[in-house]
Amino acid sequence: MTNKLPPEEREEQKLPPEDDTYISEEKQKEILQKYDPESNTRDLSGIMKHVVFYGLLAFALFQLYTAIFGQYTAYIQRSVHLGFALSLIFILFPARKRKGVRHKVSWYDYVLALLSLGVGAYWPIMYEDLVFRIGRVTELDFIVGVLAVLLVLEATRRAVGMPITVISALFLTYAFFGPYFPGFLRHRGQDLDSLIQLMFYTTDGILGTPIGVSATFIFTFLLFGSFLVKTGVGQYFNDLAVSLAGNLTGGPAKVAIFSSALQGTISGSSVANVVTSGSYTIPMMKKLGYKKEFAGGVEAAASTGGQLMPPIMGAAAFLMVEFIGGVTYWEIAKAAAIPALLYFTGVWIMTHFEAKRIGLKGLSKEEMPDRKEVLKKIYLLTPIFAIIIFLLIGIPTMQAALWGIVLTIVVSAFDKETRLNFKDMIHALVDGARTALAVAAATAAAGIIVGVVVKTGLGLSLANGLVSASGGNVLLTLFFTMLAAIVLGMGSPTTANYVITSTIAAPAIITLLMLEYPEGAATPLVVALSAHLFVFYFGIIADITPPVALAAFAAAGISGGEPIKTGFNAAKLAIAAFIIPYMFVLSPSLLMIDTTWPELIWVLITAISGMIAIGAGLIGYWYRKLYWFERIITFATGIALIYPEGLSDTIGAAAFIVLFVIQWLARDKKEPKATEA
Repeated sequence: MTNKLPPEEREEQKLPPEDDTYISEEKQKEILQKYDPESNTRDLSGIMKHVVFYGLLAFALFQLYTAIFGQYTAYIQRSVHLGFALSLIFILFPARKRKGVRHKVSWYDYVLALLSLGVGAYWPIMYEDLVFRIGRVTELDFIVGVLAVLLVLEATRRAVGMPITVISALFLTYAFFGPYFPGFLRHRGQDLDSLIQLMFYTTDGILGTPIGVSATFIFTFLLFGSFLVKTGVGQYFNDLAVSLAGNLTGGPAKVAIFSSALQGTISGSSVANVVTSGSYTIPMMKKLGYKKEFAGGVEAAASTGGQLMPPIMGAAAFLMVEFIGGVTYWEIAKAAAIPALLYFTGVWIMTHFEAKRIGLKGLSKEEMPDRKEVLKKIYLLTPIFAIIIFLLIGIPTMQAALWGIVLTIVVSAFDKETRLNFKDMIHALVDGARTALAVAAATAAAGIIVGVVVKTGLGLSLANGLVSASGGNVLLTLFFTMLAAIVLGMGSPTTANYVITSTIAAPAIITLLMLEYPEGAATPLVVALSAHLFVFYFGIIADITPPVALAAFAAAGISGGEPIKTGFNAAKLAIAAFIIPYMFVLSPSLLMIDTTWPELIWVLITAISGMIAIGAGLIGYWYRKLYWFERIITFATGIALIYPEGLSDTIGAAAFIVLFVIQWLARDKKEPKATEA
């Protein structure tokens, strides 16, 4: 499609001037650096550019080697992973966001990078001594441990953001000053030696489960995603979405939903997803006639939902495997499939009703790509489908990712345009390692939080406090947990958010649910999975929940709309994400575990019908414009259908049929007017 070409190429080809559907790479980079801390890196040149390049390559090769030939012991694997990540963060990420510091590395960053390498090398070099005197910290051990904590906090601040850094520091403060806290928060406290030993010389702190998952599963899947990107699959997602949905009512909005759901399979960042697909879809939506804030809201809602879409969900999904225990990644991906489909169905329905309400058609035939030509490249999606099959037949998660990388290289060779040469593969390794830096920092900081929670008993204390505050009511507990996850997620990465809420709030939900269900009605695995997915969902949705909605703000940067209004539009369109988690907690059949097909089909029918009714109520249009009282009745009908209970389903179904008939008989007979394109 010619309107994607930059101005200079349009001029060379004697095409009409730019029509506001092209967002330059410079603009995309500017938006990413503003709203995504992970993209706020230096633009290095000269020798330091090469140092960083080969440093990232060495990082990727180390991870790839251990993924293929076997990992080192936990302490060595994780500390080397940490050393690579911290040293590269201090070279790549400036301490401050001033323009003048983006092209050179400050002297103190060299010092911090060298100290990070020393901290990362300490366990491999001193392994036998450290294991021999486990539980006893020498003066050198103490100094290295203090450095490790401080370096992790500073690297996290630079690469991830201030919120998670402050939270980690507060947890450390809580561990040290425990006797001075009131009520159930009081504990006997930790002296400095014990605290440093916990943080760096056990697997309950910085070198705990979160960074262990980063150093294995997450890194390998990030490499898989970077290899996919190199084949041009990201642009193919857009082309495929346009060819399948572009000519539908309000086509560009549906293209955004479709392409963002696909982009979510290779991107673990809501903001990056917004900028990648939104730079293409938002201008198209504006051109068709959508308001700036609505166009940005559609993209933000769809891009944020990308992390909910199996088979490759957000990084926190890999942590879930370890935190729940006794569950495979395939079981988590399978359980998340129907809720994710319902989420995107909800966004799709509301954009459809909005397009009908304001009279928008899809793209014209001239603006549509040749569907046959697009479908010829469907083979590019083979690695993604292969990953699903690998997980389904029981291939271990890391091996599935490795085979996915191999298959991506093989599949790319089918076409000269997509073929990966040696240079492309090297750059894919480097890009994957660069993406992993912020994840490593976030998981290291999350390890600090987990260590304090475990050592002080804070998790049990807060869980009991949460149950008491809700009076033992499941719905109130879920509501309080939702608020906590959203607040913690404002500006924090999903990974850290999930770690906090899963260690504090999830146990309270599990306890109440086990008391709520009749004996034998639900297994502990189903209850644990539904509780952990609940906090996972709301940690992600924080990216589009005002007042701090980073994904929506990034979308507003592209659309030119007002950020807060864009956030409210995104939250409205993503209403399903605020409802679906309650559904699968109260009705685990949605997770496709221990359920029958008739039960699953009935839940799907009522849920989709409920989303149609809720969407119509919120937008104010179904087959015709709704009066205010009709909107209230329609919305209430949707809630009744979605609430997983026999009587409410029956009442909701009856009301839905009546409303549908009324709407159909009184529908607008006129075709909506096509907006000038």
